Amino acid sequence: MLDEAAFRHAADNAIDDLFRALTRAADSHDFDADLNNGALTIEFDDPPAKFVVSPNAPVRQIWVSAHSRSFKLDWNGGEFAMPGSGESLRSLMSSHISEQLGEEVAL
Repeated sequence: MLDEAAFRHAADNAIDDLFRALTRAADSHDFDADLNNGALTIEFDDPPAKFVVSPNAPVRQIWVSAHSRSFKLDWNGGEFAMPGSGESLRSLMSSHISEQLGEEVAL
């Protein structure tokens, strides 16, 4: 398990990287992304929805709230991913944003 400083560094990098990808994708798709105090929000107007990506330092995970569900991603040595499936943070978000918009969104 990562110590707190290493976790914060890895989580900040992962969320910053995702934010940059979301910002590029938002130019072509109908959603807004905002990064504030380490938490990333993705908001949709039609239909209205809000997804949240945030670090949870005590358990060393990144938590995602999307489609009224919660996802907890662990550090696997190279990226944050879903336990069991191995789905990456970026892939998870791409999938849920695509579902929300009804169109393919690649991040």
